[in-house]
Amino acid sequence: MNNKVKIDLLPIASDYRSIVGNCIRTFRESKGYSQDELANLMKISRTTISKIESGKFAISIDYLERLSVHLNFEIVLKPKNNKMDGQANQGAKAKKYASR
Repeated sequence: MNNKVKIDLLPIASDYRSIVGNCIRTFRESKGYSQDELANLMKISRTTISKIESGKFAISIDYLERLSVHLNFEIVLKPKNNKMDGQANQGAKAKKYASR
């Protein structure tokens, strides 16, 4: 089953942790894992998983990569400017696509 989650990331840095945390929670729940089960797979504490999901943890790229392996999602970075002609970004949103 190929589910895609599309999330528009607004340019507010304080929201990024919450957006990423909500995605992680969605992926974890879709795999049927509890926070304890995911924490055991990753060899970290359940409270760390809770903090990640609630946006209270400054997640590192290392944790994000490990989560992507255990929860089967892809990390994609795209430029904010969706135009291919190289013009400056005129209010375009950065888009994050994660697939399961």
